[in-house]
Amino acid sequence: QVQLVESGGGLVQAGGSLRLSCAASGIIFSINAMGWFRQAPGKQRELVAGISRSGRTNYVDSVKGRFTISRDNGKNMVYLQMNSLKPEDTGVYYCSIIPYWGQGTQVTVSS
Repeated sequence: QVQLVESGGGLVQAGGSLRLSCAASGIIFSINAMGWFRQAPGKQRELVAGISRSGRTNYVDSVKGRFTISRDNGKNMVYLQMNSLKPEDTGVYYCSIIPYWGQGTQVTVSS
C-alpha cells in the first residue's frame, strides 16, 4: 500500500520561508519521479515542482528562483524549500508519485 505523508505547512508572512517534507512508503521510491502540486481556493491543481529519478528538476515559472525541490532516496523523502513566499503561493500543497497522492498540507502566506 502506497502512502505519501506531507508535513511542514503553516502560516507565514510574505517574504518568509517554509520547508515541506513528504515521506513515501510502500513504493520503490528511487525509481519514480516525484512532484509537488498545489491547489489554491477556486483554482485547479497545478504542478509546482517536479524531480526525476535522476534528480533533474523542473518548476512552474511563478516559483523559479524561489522554490527548490530535492529528494533523499535513502530516506524515501522529497522536500520543497520555499523562500520569498508571496500571498499567491497560498494553497494546499500535495506530494505525488502519479497516480498516488498525499493528503495535502496547507500553506498560507499573509500580506
